[in-house]
Amino acid sequence: MESIAHPWKDLNKYVEARIKEALYEFELAEKFLENGLYRNAAGKAFQGWKATLAVLAANSRNELASEFKGVIKLRERIRVEAVDFIIAVMPTTRMKKVAALLRSKYGNDVVLLTELALDIHKFQYNGLDREGVLSRYLDLDMVRQDITAIIEGGRKVISSVIGRSTP
Repeated sequence: MESIAHPWKDLNKYVEARIKEALYEFELAEKFLENGLYRNAAGKAFQGWKATLAVLAANSRNELASEFKGVIKLRERIRVEAVDFIIAVMPTTRMKKVAALLRSKYGNDVVLLTELALDIHKFQYNGLDREGVLSRYLDLDMVRQDITAIIEGGRKVISSVIGRSTP
Protein backbone atom coordinates (compact mmCIF):
# COMPACT_ATOMS: atom_id res chain seq x y z
CA MET A 1 0.00 0.00 0.00
CA GLU A 2 1.30 3.40 -0.99
CA SER A 3 1.80 5.86 1.85
CA ILE A 4 -0.05 9.15 1.82
CA ALA A 5 2.22 12.12 1.23
CA HIS A 6 2.20 15.05 3.60
CA PRO A 7 1.62 18.43 1.98
CA TRP A 8 5.04 19.64 3.10
CA LYS A 9 6.68 16.73 1.25
CA ASP A 10 4.66 16.42 -1.98
CA LEU A 11 1.67 18.72 -2.40
CA ASN A 12 0.50 17.11 -5.65
CA LYS A 13 0.40 13.58 -4.19
CA TYR A 14 -1.31 14.92 -1.11
CA VAL A 15 -4.04 16.57 -3.21
CA GLU A 16 -4.49 13.38 -5.23
CA ALA A 17 -4.92 11.29 -2.06
CA ARG A 18 -7.37 13.74 -0.47
CA ILE A 19 -9.49 13.83 -3.65
CA LYS A 20 -9.79 10.04 -3.50
CA GLU A 21 -10.60 10.20 0.20
CA ALA A 22 -13.34 12.78 -0.35
CA LEU A 23 -15.00 10.75 -3.09
CA TYR A 24 -14.86 7.53 -1.02
CA GLU A 25 -16.31 9.29 2.02
CA PHE A 26 -19.16 10.76 -0.05
CA GLU A 27 -19.91 7.32 -1.48
CA LEU A 28 -20.05 5.79 2.00
CA ALA A 29 -22.20 8.66 3.26
CA GLU A 30 -24.65 8.00 0.45
CA LYS A 31 -24.82 4.28 1.27
CA PHE A 32 -25.35 4.95 4.97
CA LEU A 33 -28.06 7.48 4.14
CA GLU A 34 -29.84 4.97 1.88
CA ASN A 35 -29.86 2.51 4.79
CA GLY A 36 -31.19 5.02 7.31
CA LEU A 37 -27.92 5.25 9.24
CA TYR A 38 -28.07 9.02 9.61
CA ARG A 39 -25.37 9.59 12.18
CA ASN A 40 -22.93 7.39 10.27
CA ALA A 41 -23.85 9.21 7.04
CA ALA A 42 -23.29 12.54 8.78
CA GLY A 43 -19.82 11.46 9.88
CA LYS A 44 -18.82 10.31 6.41
CA ALA A 45 -20.23 13.42 4.71
CA PHE A 46 -18.34 15.58 7.20
CA GLN A 47 -15.08 13.72 6.55
CA GLY A 48 -15.67 14.00 2.81
CA TRP A 49 -16.16 17.75 3.06
CA LYS A 50 -13.15 18.10 5.36
CA ALA A 51 -11.00 16.33 2.74
CA THR A 52 -12.51 18.52 0.02
CA LEU A 53 -11.72 21.68 1.98
CA ALA A 54 -8.15 20.42 2.46
CA VAL A 55 -7.84 20.01 -1.33
CA LEU A 56 -9.04 23.57 -1.89
CA ALA A 57 -6.66 24.81 0.78
CA ALA A 58 -3.74 22.94 -0.78
CA ASN A 59 -4.60 24.49 -4.15
CA SER A 60 -4.56 27.89 -2.44
CA ARG A 61 -1.54 27.33 -0.22
CA ASN A 62 0.19 30.59 -1.09
CA GLU A 63 -2.92 32.64 -0.34
CA LEU A 64 -3.43 30.90 3.01
CA ALA A 65 0.24 31.22 4.02
CA SER A 66 -0.23 34.91 4.82
CA GLU A 67 -2.96 34.04 7.32
CA PHE A 68 -1.48 30.90 8.89
CA LYS A 69 2.07 31.97 9.69
CA GLY A 70 4.77 30.40 11.78
CA VAL A 71 6.04 26.92 12.40
CA ILE A 72 4.42 23.96 14.14
CA LYS A 73 6.58 21.43 15.97
CA LEU A 74 5.27 17.93 15.25
CA ARG A 75 8.00 15.84 16.81
CA GLU A 76 11.40 16.57 18.24
CA ARG A 77 13.07 17.25 14.90
CA ILE A 78 10.10 17.76 12.62
CA ARG A 79 8.83 21.28 12.12
CA VAL A 80 6.41 22.32 9.42
CA GLU A 81 4.94 25.61 8.35
CA ALA A 82 1.62 26.37 10.04
CA VAL A 83 -0.16 26.59 6.68
CA ASP A 84 0.97 23.06 5.80
CA PHE A 85 -0.21 21.79 9.17
CA ILE A 86 -3.64 23.37 8.60
CA ILE A 87 -3.83 21.82 5.13
CA ALA A 88 -2.79 18.39 6.40
CA VAL A 89 -4.98 18.21 9.49
CA MET A 90 -7.76 20.66 8.55
CA PRO A 91 -8.75 21.09 12.20
CA THR A 92 -12.48 21.47 12.76
CA THR A 93 -11.72 24.69 14.65
CA ARG A 94 -10.12 26.20 11.54
CA MET A 95 -12.57 25.04 8.86
CA LYS A 96 -14.76 28.14 9.04
CA LYS A 97 -11.75 30.46 8.75
CA VAL A 98 -10.26 28.47 5.86
CA ALA A 99 -13.60 28.51 4.03
CA ALA A 100 -13.91 32.27 4.50
CA LEU A 101 -10.41 32.77 3.09
CA LEU A 102 -11.23 30.56 0.09
CA ARG A 103 -14.52 32.35 -0.68
CA SER A 104 -12.97 34.83 -3.12
CA LYS A 105 -11.42 32.02 -5.16
CA TYR A 106 -14.14 29.34 -4.95
CA GLY A 107 -17.34 31.26 -4.19
CA ASN A 108 -19.92 31.28 -1.41
CA ASP A 109 -20.69 27.57 -1.73
CA VAL A 110 -17.44 26.79 0.08
CA VAL A 111 -18.60 28.76 3.11
CA LEU A 112 -22.16 27.42 2.98
CA LEU A 113 -21.09 23.78 2.61
CA THR A 114 -18.60 24.22 5.45
CA GLU A 115 -21.41 25.51 7.68
CA LEU A 116 -23.59 22.51 6.76
CA ALA A 117 -20.68 20.16 7.39
CA LEU A 118 -20.10 21.65 10.84
CA ASP A 119 -23.82 21.33 11.58
CA ILE A 120 -23.99 17.67 10.62
CA HIS A 121 -20.77 17.05 12.56
CA LYS A 122 -22.63 18.22 15.67
CA PHE A 123 -25.59 16.05 14.71
CA GLN A 124 -23.30 13.03 14.38
CA TYR A 125 -22.43 13.30 18.07
CA ASN A 126 -25.65 14.70 19.50
CA GLY A 127 -28.40 13.31 17.27
CA LEU A 128 -31.73 15.08 16.91
CA ASP A 129 -32.64 17.80 19.36
CA ARG A 130 -36.28 18.86 19.34
CA GLU A 131 -35.38 21.96 21.39
CA GLY A 132 -32.46 22.92 19.11
CA VAL A 133 -29.92 23.27 21.92
CA LEU A 134 -27.37 20.52 21.21
CA SER A 135 -28.08 20.20 17.50
CA ARG A 136 -29.73 22.39 14.89
CA TYR A 137 -31.66 19.38 13.63
CA LEU A 138 -35.24 18.94 14.71
CA ASP A 139 -36.09 16.10 12.32
CA LEU A 140 -34.45 13.58 9.99
CA ASP A 141 -35.70 15.28 6.81
CA MET A 142 -33.47 18.25 7.61
CA VAL A 143 -30.55 15.91 8.24
CA ARG A 144 -31.12 14.04 4.98
CA GLN A 145 -31.31 17.30 3.00
CA ASP A 146 -28.07 18.67 4.44
CA ILE A 147 -26.14 15.42 4.04
CA THR A 148 -27.33 15.19 0.44
CA ALA A 149 -26.33 18.83 -0.16
CA ILE A 150 -22.83 18.16 1.18
CA ILE A 151 -22.42 15.02 -0.93
CA GLU A 152 -23.63 16.72 -4.11
CA GLY A 153 -21.82 19.98 -3.44
CA GLY A 154 -18.61 18.19 -2.49
CA ARG A 155 -18.64 16.07 -5.62
CA LYS A 156 -19.24 19.18 -7.72
CA VAL A 157 -16.29 20.96 -6.10
CA ILE A 158 -14.03 17.93 -6.56
CA SER A 159 -15.06 17.68 -10.22
CA SER A 160 -14.15 21.31 -10.78
CA VAL A 161 -10.79 20.82 -9.05
CA ILE A 162 -10.02 17.76 -11.14
CA GLY A 163 -10.79 19.84 -14.22
CA ARG A 164 -8.26 22.48 -13.16
CA SER A 165 -4.57 21.99 -12.82
CA THR A 166 -3.46 21.11 -9.30
CA PRO A 167 -0.55 22.89 -7.58
